[in-house]
Amino acid sequence: MHKSRLMAAAALLLASASAALATPPDPNDPNLPRLKKILKATPLIDGHNDWPMALAMQAKDGRWSVDLNRLDNAKYDTDIERLRQGMVGGQFWSVYVSANLPPLEQVKRTLEQIDLVKSIVGRYPKEFALVRTAAQVRAAHKAGKIASLMGAEGGGQIDESFSVLRAYHELGVGYLTLTHSKTISWADSATDAPQHDGLTPFGVAVVHEMNRLGMLVDLSHVSEATMLDAIAASKAPIIFSHSSARTPADHPRNVPDVVLKKVAENGGVVMVNFAPGFVSEPLRLWSAQQAAQTALNASLYLGQPDRAKAANAAWLAANPPPKVTLSVVADHVDYIAKVAGFDHVGLGGDYDGLPALPEGLEGVEGYPSLLLELMKRGWTDENIAKLAGGNILRVMDQAEKVAVSMANEPPATATVAALDGPAK
Repeated sequence: MHKSRLMAAAALLLASASAALATPPDPNDPNLPRLKKILKATPLIDGHNDWPMALAMQAKDGRWSVDLNRLDNAKYDTDIERLRQGMVGGQFWSVYVSANLPPLEQVKRTLEQIDLVKSIVGRYPKEFALVRTAAQVRAAHKAGKIASLMGAEGGGQIDESFSVLRAYHELGVGYLTLTHSKTISWADSATDAPQHDGLTPFGVAVVHEMNRLGMLVDLSHVSEATMLDAIAASKAPIIFSHSSARTPADHPRNVPDVVLKKVAENGGVVMVNFAPGFVSEPLRLWSAQQAAQTALNASLYLGQPDRAKAANAAWLAANPPPKVTLSVVADHVDYIAKVAGFDHVGLGGDYDGLPALPEGLEGVEGYPSLLLELMKRGWTDENIAKLAGGNILRVMDQAEKVAVSMANEPPATATVAALDGPAK
């Protein structure tokens, strides 16, 4: 499986929650009519869903023809029925490929993922509409369709080529995450050793070219230095398509307060990730302890795998992982709204990219319950609308205006070697 994930043992213990369907909202909830009215006017847009990757891994060659109306919820977090239950109006589908692949293989597989998204939309034209602009999102939502956008989840997927970046844009990719799990030649990752103290000159040029094209600059997965460099370089608001806040949960994939404040100045949006290990500090610490205990047992019972396995099981039985619920995610949303402001928070659940999910948010059908929880906490209709989709639509509108202002600038053509010098 991919991405920064919980330890395997934690995933096994939490998997039972993820295999369940999210509890539907109480039909008698007095706030439910309010929520339906809000989401009829403003589409609920999620910044990051790995359904294409999950289909490729689970269905393999069958991904091109499998019935997507209702899938096994033990294998998938997403299907058409659950998207409708979740009142989803727009989705950035991740066209993710592994950062461990050779560069040219990353490009090839990215094209295959783009083709898969287009195939899904083409097979279900009554449910989905492929869109590129904020106006098209609004039009698709008005027509009762789920506006489908795409995001490439790692700068390695462009193979140091502006031509590849532009080709992705022409194919409909709306954002590029500057790195994934590994530091690349022009940008530092949050989960790898830094090499550049942020962005190199080529990395700054990538941000500039994305601004020129109208592509959103996505800073999920990048280091703090890269976050700050990209915000400083971008003429358009940036996004974090699926990240949470570092003060409540000190994970390197999360956004520090200093950056949250810069996001507010920039006009961008942080779309909250639902990963239990990203939103729960107790679970993050537990995962580290569990990993240390597993390593200790492997050393204590060297050459005795059965004894090591038994010792691991005994530790897990005595130290179950902390529970992570929908309320914990709501706490995170509240925190980002407090530090950055209600104009700068959104939703980026990372569905189908995680081994486990919080109780109450087991699938894409869980969004209404999260929004109703925030209503109970006093969120106004206006701020719920901003969180659900208003903020990301505003960012898209602004990025499009920046692209128009840069229309007379020539396309970028430089190489890493030309801008950064020979590889060290």
